[in-house]
Parts: sequence; C-alpha cells; structure tokens
Amino acid sequence: MDTVTHLPAVEALATLLLARGERLVTAESCTGGLIAACCTELAGSSLWFERGVVTYSNEAKAEWLGVPAALIAEHGAVSEPVALAMARGALVHSAVPADWAVAVTGIAGPGGGSPAKPVGTVWLAWAHRSGAAHAACHHFTGDRAAVRQATVEHALAGLRRRLAPL
Repeated sequence: MDTVTHLPAVEALATLLLARGERLVTAESCTGGLIAACCTELAGSSLWFERGVVTYSNEAKAEWLGVPAALIAEHGAVSEPVALAMARGALVHSAVPADWAVAVTGIAGPGGGSPAKPVGTVWLAWAHRSGAAHAACHHFTGDRAAVRQATVEHALAGLRRRLAPL
C-alpha cells in the first residue's frame, strides 16, 4: 500500500489536531501499522502523532492495550467491545498523553472469515481522552490489500469528522 496516496487526508487531519493542540495514538490489528505509517509519512507528524501500536494477536491486545481476555473470549477479537477497548487502552497506555485514539480490528482475508463475520468485516473505534467513544462496523469488499486500504481510509475519515467541529 502506498502511504503517499493518503497524504491529503493526513494533512487535513494534522491541521485539525494541531489547531486543537491535540495528539493521536493508533491501535491496529488487521492493518498492521498502516494507519501509523500514513500518519508518519507526513513531515512534522511528531507534533501531533504520539505512537502506533500493532496488536495483531489476542494476547497482544490484552498485554499491550489491557483488553480483557474475557471480553475477547465472549465477543471475539473482531467486535465492537474489543475495538472500543483497544481505543481506550491505547489512550491509557500512551506515554505522552494522547487526546485521540483510533483502533481497528478485522478480517482482511483471504481466510479467517465465518458466516457471522465474513472476510472484509472490520470494526473501527475512535475515542477521546474525555471518555467519548464511538465504534462502527464496515464490510469492505475486495482482496486483502483492498480491505486494508479501505480500513485506513475510513479510520482517517472518521477521525477527521470527529475533529472538524472546532
């Protein structure tokens, strides 16, 4: 995936975060760090990007983000409660207190899907340090690269929408 194609979206996001004096942290599973890579492709991102954490396994979600193993066992790693817990955990574990978190967990394929959660199912969550949080489920089509690209685009766009009203 070419992170340069996302630069206009990241530039808009950076402008909004800088105007508010806020910082971002990412918690990624199915995208494997692509959101963080897009953010840090922009020069000067250290002013608003705190860190990105890739928690691909369930154990990493628990260890690095504090997602309860029982939550994963009950709902599955690809679920609204886990996405929200990932976003909140990323905020809690940020070294320089971040204000916003975006988290993604999904099934990029080509395998791993089920009738209940087919390939292309992705949960995205956005959380603010104030406690406000929102999650959304998307069903993306295409191959693995297309699902991951769509996830990055939706994660960035969702955060921009939440930041837009200054």
